[in-house]
Amino acid sequence: MMPPTPLASLLFLPATPSPRPQLGLTPSSRRARGTVVRAATFRALPRHLELCPPRLAAVESGPPSSQSSVPPPQPGVESQDAASGFGSGGGDGGGDADLGWVRVFPHVLTASMANFLFGYHIGVMNGPIEDIARELGFQGNPFLQGLVVSIFIVGAFFGSLGSSALVDYLGCKRTLQIDSIPLILGAFISAQAHSLDEMLLGRFLVGIGIGVNTVLVPIYISEVAPTKYRGSLGTLCQIGTCLGIIAALSLGIPSESDPHWWRTMLYAACVPGFLIVAGMQFAVESPRWLAKVGRLDDARKVVEDIWGASEAEKAMEEMKSVVVSDDSQASWSELLSEPHNRVALIGGSLFFLQQFAGINGVLYFSSLTFRDVGITSGILASLYVGITNFGGALVASNLMDKQGRKNLLIGSYLGMAFAMFLIVFSISFPLDEDVGHALSITGTLLYIFTFAIGAGPVTGIIIPELSSARTRSKVMGFSFTVHWICNFLVGLYFLELVKLFGVGAVYAGFGGVSLLTALFAYNFIVETKGRSLEEIEMSLSPAAPGKRK
Repeated sequence: MMPPTPLASLLFLPATPSPRPQLGLTPSSRRARGTVVRAATFRALPRHLELCPPRLAAVESGPPSSQSSVPPPQPGVESQDAASGFGSGGGDGGGDADLGWVRVFPHVLTASMANFLFGYHIGVMNGPIEDIARELGFQGNPFLQGLVVSIFIVGAFFGSLGSSALVDYLGCKRTLQIDSIPLILGAFISAQAHSLDEMLLGRFLVGIGIGVNTVLVPIYISEVAPTKYRGSLGTLCQIGTCLGIIAALSLGIPSESDPHWWRTMLYAACVPGFLIVAGMQFAVESPRWLAKVGRLDDARKVVEDIWGASEAEKAMEEMKSVVVSDDSQASWSELLSEPHNRVALIGGSLFFLQQFAGINGVLYFSSLTFRDVGITSGILASLYVGITNFGGALVASNLMDKQGRKNLLIGSYLGMAFAMFLIVFSISFPLDEDVGHALSITGTLLYIFTFAIGAGPVTGIIIPELSSARTRSKVMGFSFTVHWICNFLVGLYFLELVKLFGVGAVYAGFGGVSLLTALFAYNFIVETKGRSLEEIEMSLSPAAPGKRK
């Protein structure tokens, strides 16, 4: 367990030596609701673009210049930025139908197929693991059966660690294509395996590919999506994972009668990998990565294609204002300096708390909960859970850019805590058996649903949003490395803790961590809704706009 004391001390910026104008939300800007007014450059940001609460960062701006002053908007007239564009949306936002997301959607949908594969490989072992153990000669050995499942997590750990170097050097598009190689190869080796060693090798390769993709896809979507739709499009990661799990569980139904069906399921896992390779050939590269490596003309062309020509000049000015002039790659040691250490700490803490709030333990125990009410099929029980997860992800996609990341995160963890305590109540107090089972089922599904609304999608969305262009891949790699370590530990010790303390005590612990995470989000999470990545970076940076120490 990480000591709690350094957490608060690292999440504060040092006080500024002299009072200077701060980015704030003025009363007049509150009255002009729905209107976004933006200055020409970051050297004189408008006062209404306040991002950080005082407890996290004191954001300074230089004295405003006369060139940056913007006349107040006319009442009832939406600015051009709010209608479409880099700052507030992008694309064709005119008319009654808001279609600014249409041009970018095929690109982010193709990338999110990697999350479909992630979900598929989570669910593919749910049903046929006993058949695999019987055919490959390790039936009755729970350790080896667990190893076949958990070696996937070990591979993902190494994939997350190595992902940043690939992304920084090759860009998102090429990395997604290259990363499909271990995904395809691993699935093929697993499908034709005739020994335990071959199965372990295949699962390990798949894990490496998944480890890279879980870091890469949120970065790609956050950098390609227009600001107005970045949150909603970011939920495609969660939606893709849910659909992958449902697809694997549905395809696994014949395995209950066919002991060799698992090979077909694993061969089928090769297909999405080929589709990703082909689809990304037609997808755009991240304009932020292109600008970072000095390919400004290519970045401008991408912006014109997916956000609209009218947004190109403004977008390029903002990108150039935060891009480091040299082409060197960020080092891991930069995560120890301001402001990157705070963002890395927030990212690692969110995934640490997410895992110890018990999502994997609840998923594991859900089949037993359903069995108590007469649903004996593990695959059917998992399907109920998967569909609930998918429903929550759809709700999140609708709320992400309306309610904001912070509100969804807090509400999600409060809902998870309530669901855990509801299950604890049904277990610990003498109730009618049918009532107790009904409360357990309700609590389990409520927990999954509320997780899918915030704790699941927001965590992956907000970390790249808070990260700087230079260190985004490093922060994401570090955060997901923490995720995989905690995922492994929870899976390893969950049953031991249940045997030692009982389900009620363990679930009460999960509820307590959920409450702690809601408190953490309230105090330390910065709202990123409606802010471009460059605005967020400049607000969090203690350095002057456009400079690096």
